[in-house]
Amino acid sequence: MKVTLKDGSVREYEQNMTVLDVAFDISEGLARNVVGGEINGEVVDLRTEITEDCTLNLLTMKDEAGLQIVRHTTAHILAEAVQNLFPNAKIAIGPSIAEGFYYDFEADPFSREDLDNIEKEMKKIIKKGNKITRYTLPKDEAIAMMKERDEKFKVELIEDLPDGETISFYDQGGFVDLCAGPHMQSTKGIKAYKLISSSMAYWRGDEKRERLQRIYGTAFATKDELAAYMDHLEDIKMRDHNRLGREMGLFTTVDVVGQGLPLFTPKGTKMIMKLQRWIEDLEDKEWGYIRTRTPLMAKSDLYKISGHWDHYMDGMFVLNQDSEDKETMALRPMTCPFQYYVYMNEQHSYRELPYRMSETSTLFRNEDSGEMHGLTRVRQFTITEGHIILRPDQAEEELTRCVELANYVMTTLGLEGDVKYRLSKWDPENTEKYLGDEEYWNSTQQYLRDVMDKNNIAYDEEEGEAAFYGPKIDIQAKNVYGKEDTMVTIQLDCASAEKFGMYYIDETGAKVRPWIIHRTSMGCYERTMAWLIEHYAGKFPTWLCPEQVRILTISEKAAEYAEEVRKQLAANGVDVTADLRSEKIGYKIREARMARVPYMLVVGVNEAEEGTVAVRSRYAGDEGTKPVQQFIDEICEEIRTKEIRKIEEEK
Repeated sequence: MKVTLKDGSVREYEQNMTVLDVAFDISEGLARNVVGGEINGEVVDLRTEITEDCTLNLLTMKDEAGLQIVRHTTAHILAEAVQNLFPNAKIAIGPSIAEGFYYDFEADPFSREDLDNIEKEMKKIIKKGNKITRYTLPKDEAIAMMKERDEKFKVELIEDLPDGETISFYDQGGFVDLCAGPHMQSTKGIKAYKLISSSMAYWRGDEKRERLQRIYGTAFATKDELAAYMDHLEDIKMRDHNRLGREMGLFTTVDVVGQGLPLFTPKGTKMIMKLQRWIEDLEDKEWGYIRTRTPLMAKSDLYKISGHWDHYMDGMFVLNQDSEDKETMALRPMTCPFQYYVYMNEQHSYRELPYRMSETSTLFRNEDSGEMHGLTRVRQFTITEGHIILRPDQAEEELTRCVELANYVMTTLGLEGDVKYRLSKWDPENTEKYLGDEEYWNSTQQYLRDVMDKNNIAYDEEEGEAAFYGPKIDIQAKNVYGKEDTMVTIQLDCASAEKFGMYYIDETGAKVRPWIIHRTSMGCYERTMAWLIEHYAGKFPTWLCPEQVRILTISEKAAEYAEEVRKQLAANGVDVTADLRSEKIGYKIREARMARVPYMLVVGVNEAEEGTVAVRSRYAGDEGTKPVQQFIDEICEEIRTKEIRKIEEEK
């Protein structure tokens, strides 16, 4: 039997060998550090027996796959600790995940004090160093054992497995858990772990099923790595837009208004207004768009033509559906069918294409309550939506322009480094969800693929993420917790024109169906706001700040001069306030820094006499004393060019 190792070397054995046996054959030191293996690419236990020629990669905690084995084992130790301390708790599932593990329990909610006590109990279990053994049972015996242990969730999982299936269990000294593995050899070897938080979860993700308590934790090879990760989590908390946006007074939510319906304060509204004015001017004056304004709702007839009624109705807010006296209406989930009728209001020649329409569109999606989060997933949102009606021979150039516009917007906002591209395709296993046949989808998907290839764009492909009428180029970004969202989308639609009877007159005088591009230039304002808050930790580029300058008086004698400077700045379009309170200047500076104001202008009697301001910024700290007009010229240029200056802490 030949075993090919990761370095290409080959070891030959006359008898079957476990993964651990091979590790010992190489070196005792290696055997002490391995936690698992990969046989022909499949992650396995050290106990796994090798019976034929294979490739073998021995895993330690330095390998991601090895670390996942450690975390999975730690999840089982967590479950044992919980049942030791809370004997009535029922165990559900406990997998390893990207940065740690979790385990679900049917129990009362866990407090932070509970988690600390569970950690201490885990330490005792680890210190015992019980050997972890694996064994299997037939399905009926496995069910009987779990029923005897009164573990109803495990019973349900086993019952759902095919008849005749052999079920595997892991025993770590009395605590037994249903699990496919792999796991470590004993509880000993776990050196650095931490329970992070707990929250509510539903059994099998079904909100109609049992409410469970989920404990999240993580484990690392060393305490230093764990400490670095905990620092990372602290940074995440500081950047979380849901917390920071409220702390900064940018938005709020109110139960009586409803979930997924954020209220923007004057500060948050000012930021969105700046983004909106910029995008509208950019599209209309520089990128050749015309602006439309269409209704927020329509009769069901419109959505039946577009296909939304058949393919998207569950995601819509429908009104008067059961009324005999009133028309059935629905709030719009997209603007496309409305803009089609703007196009069809007049007849268009091939010479007039592409016909680029854009709208600042407020849309409505009937999201499930469990899906909503802060500003990233809401029930009402506003989007930089546009539709381009074009000839097929124009599609490549227009798609490229859409990508270029999105890149320009992201670069201006300083977000271009956060994104990746995705080709979102149909699901060929569920064709009833889509318009068009296999040939249509293969050809349109290849068209988008060719556009990205020609523009040297790296991208992933994912089935089932297309719109029902066509494939998409999606620009994806992750939030601080690692969840990926679509920020900008560019969609190719060769099917809707037929449904709506759209046409243009070609050079021969014939009526021809156009193609359509659905696109956003920045995406959803709410989601972009969340992205900006987390990316900049609230320290936005000056042009976006709702308060760009705060004037701080040293004493009441400078109040009149401070007001003069404020008026000069305001007259030049700068968002400025003046702090005229009779507080110490150090206190005022600290408050301005906490409010993340980019510029503070300190003024006293000397500055009033000389017509100057003492400039402090988050970019360079003390920038010295400057004439008022010089500062005005400098900040206005920074705002006009949308410059992104490095902040002081990054230097």
